[in-house]
Amino acid sequence: MSPLPKEFTGVTVHTKANVYFDGNVVSHTVLLADKSKKTLGLIRPGSYYFGTAAAERMEIVAGECVVTQKDAKESRTYGAGTYFDVPANSGFTIAVKSGLCEYICSFLP
Repeated sequence: MSPLPKEFTGVTVHTKANVYFDGNVVSHTVLLADKSKKTLGLIRPGSYYFGTAAAERMEIVAGECVVTQKDAKESRTYGAGTYFDVPANSGFTIAVKSGLCEYICSFLP
């Protein structure tokens, strides 16, 4: 796997935060020059379900989370430097036991 980016240049950032679950999950939207979209965010301790319309790649920048994909029987743990993909029209539960989990979400074609 290639290393996670440390920064994005030449982008547009939406200043209005995307706030979910009473502020326990917060992200900002980043639009890249090639018209692709990402969100950069953090997750506080707890368990949260997200539905997906588009396919997504969740890259973990810092911290750790446990993920259960929709209809999956088993969960997997992801730490800094790892990622997981979620199909379109699906969903996943993401749980953080302690600290913060920081992520980059890329919307896949």
